[in-house]
Amino acid sequence: MELIQNTPDLAAYLAADDVIDHEHPVVRRIVATLSADAPDAYAYAEAAFTFVRDAIPHSFDSGDPHVTWRASDVLEKRTGICYAKSHALVALLRARGIPAALCYQKFEAVHGLIALKLPGRERWVRQDARGGEVGAGAQFRLDREQLAFTVRPEFNEVDYPVLFAEPHPAVLQCLRDAVDRHRLAQLLPTAL
Repeated sequence: MELIQNTPDLAAYLAADDVIDHEHPVVRRIVATLSADAPDAYAYAEAAFTFVRDAIPHSFDSGDPHVTWRASDVLEKRTGICYAKSHALVALLRARGIPAALCYQKFEAVHGLIALKLPGRERWVRQDARGGEVGAGAQFRLDREQLAFTVRPEFNEVDYPVLFAEPHPAVLQCLRDAVDRHRLAQLLPTAL
């Protein structure tokens, strides 16, 4: 699948905003910790991926009732669903100058993941830091994708090819409108 930037300006995939708040002290503190053992962008990207996948439980798996959507909140509270975990990973990558995008798949509900563009590489590579039992197979790979879920077109599942510089409005709206995890489950978008 050819991935398509929703904006041609690569700088948009490095930007901070109220969701991908990579200038926040919590984000910067984790970036510093992860950078200590990562001599280059490749090692850092893998460390950031592993941290988000393994240290931040998916709230549907853990039963945590909190709904997080801002990257700094996800990192501070150590909880979030796939969208929130993606926001956190994108913030950690952008804070180190690695272009990162948000992307999505459609199953029964829309699933969130990311794509990154490492120095010296021509193409974007998708990564899925969902984690948990269901996503245990997701690995940081640059040679091929190893995501938490594989789409099955025969079941009307879809890999959306668009790389978003900002969260999709439908995704962000459901996160902001949910008062808790139970309500969030009812608000998840089923398509983009």
